[in-house]
Amino acid sequence: MNEYAMLHVPDSRYCFPVGEREIVIRLRTAREDREAEVFLLYNCKYLFQQQQVRLRMEIKYSDRLYDYYETRLFLEDVRLAYIFEIREGGKTTYYSEDGLTENYCFEEGFYNFFQMPYINKNDVMPVVDWMRSAVFYQIFVERFALGNRKKDLSYITMEWGEIPNPKSFAGGDLRGIVDKLDYLEGLGVTALYLTPVFPSISNHKYDIMDYKTIDSSFGSKEDFRELVTKAHEKGIKIVLDAVFNHCSMQLAQFQDVMKNGKASPYFHWFLIDGDYPEPEQPNYECFASCNYMPKINTANPDAQNFLLDIACYWIREFDIDGWRLDVSDEVSHEFWRRFRYAVKEEKADCVIIGENWHDAYPYLQGDQYDGIMNYSFTKACLDYFAKDRFDAKQMADKLSSNLMRNTEQVNYMMLNLLDTHDTHRFFTELGEDKEKLLAAVALEMVFPGAPCIYYGTEICMAGGYDPDSRRCFDWEERRWDLRVMEMIKQLIALRRLNTLQYGDVGIWEEQEMLCVRRRLKESENNHEVRLYINLSKKQQRLPAEAVKNVLCSNLWQEGILDNRGFVVMEGEWK
Repeated sequence: MNEYAMLHVPDSRYCFPVGEREIVIRLRTAREDREAEVFLLYNCKYLFQQQQVRLRMEIKYSDRLYDYYETRLFLEDVRLAYIFEIREGGKTTYYSEDGLTENYCFEEGFYNFFQMPYINKNDVMPVVDWMRSAVFYQIFVERFALGNRKKDLSYITMEWGEIPNPKSFAGGDLRGIVDKLDYLEGLGVTALYLTPVFPSISNHKYDIMDYKTIDSSFGSKEDFRELVTKAHEKGIKIVLDAVFNHCSMQLAQFQDVMKNGKASPYFHWFLIDGDYPEPEQPNYECFASCNYMPKINTANPDAQNFLLDIACYWIREFDIDGWRLDVSDEVSHEFWRRFRYAVKEEKADCVIIGENWHDAYPYLQGDQYDGIMNYSFTKACLDYFAKDRFDAKQMADKLSSNLMRNTEQVNYMMLNLLDTHDTHRFFTELGEDKEKLLAAVALEMVFPGAPCIYYGTEICMAGGYDPDSRRCFDWEERRWDLRVMEMIKQLIALRRLNTLQYGDVGIWEEQEMLCVRRRLKESENNHEVRLYINLSKKQQRLPAEAVKNVLCSNLWQEGILDNRGFVVMEGEWK
């Protein structure tokens, strides 16, 4: 065995409870060692020295370098001790806190076995249950729909549908979203993620001047309340954008610091090198290099209290269902821990989704976020569908590797994206290939986590990088590709299947096709949903025994899958 490749860490993504008496245990090994037999030896930690239960482990995931063995235990006694036994080439070794050894002294196991000392109920990370079936739809509010034509329209600087520039205003508002709720319900989406709705001089509203008001160009609090109420009546959740890393220079507290400097009670809410802020040559920390967006000192208790009050206000007063956290990886862990406690006390199933573009494991251990915007999924999809950097095997390896970054619960609460307001439009990245777009949406719907459709994907909206990715929604139905829209509706409807909500996952390459399996044990049977995607440049025939009840497909006929096609099937496999 390659000991350098082996990894297990107790009470981590490699050992975590998923219930009060249920635990998942993983072991990482080198791929070249996959011929070995791996057993988990375990018992109550007070009985382990005398007797061990032996359970064979199976490889559950594989990536470019490693295999990941995984097993699930249902425990009568939640005080768990365990080690791993490896049999290879007629030789037996043991893996414990001492590493890989040729022998193991069970009588002295209390010195070096792995353990989960006790599963405490409040240490089990819960899954926000509605996230299991959620299909999100992200709306850049300024560009989705203009509903209130009686408002002052003098701020609008572009015709609806023109190509935007960074400072364009087209007039989209909350009334426009209310007016289109029937359309959104018809698509099948069950949650809306809105970019910021609070007062700001920009079209994107990420420089907020007042966190407890609705921007007047978007409407009023009454409009927002109506949106939440009517969305809830249709079974649609509302998630708002929390911009707590930075604010607008026009925020009252920063203006007080501008006037009074160190004498201001808010001076330490910001990170200033000097007695006064100097915007011309910024002597204060800000978002990126934008002097008009000063960074908030989230290590300051008073600033923390100010932001926590805002988070709870919109839950308490308007019954929102979640927060997406802007630039969340630049905010202090201590603040996010307080944030989680306050938000979950206010509404237990209010989801918390961080904007972390990279491996966010330190934030995803049950004390901060529920999940993140899954840009690692986005990048994998670009590499596979758009850039031809991955074949099916490489894509399977990458998706598996991404899953192994986090616990099972977190994987169910990731927000899986193809594109957002911060990226190029995925359709454009594909060279406007509609068949590849449909195959990518199919993967989004079958993969663990909550899929998120960026507004306009269903009508094949194009666009480059910001601001081009923020074009106006085209409401001229005569220009829509109804075949694509209908297919996306069918794919969204798959999220109603219990197997996609609760089933475990397997990912592999089969005959140059990407295969994603979701499996749910029901009574004595295993119900499965399988997705096959063919980007191999040629037709592929699935083995006859692999062909089951087809739920949704494209470029598929009688067991043959054309290039760029996909098929989703359900049934029972051995």
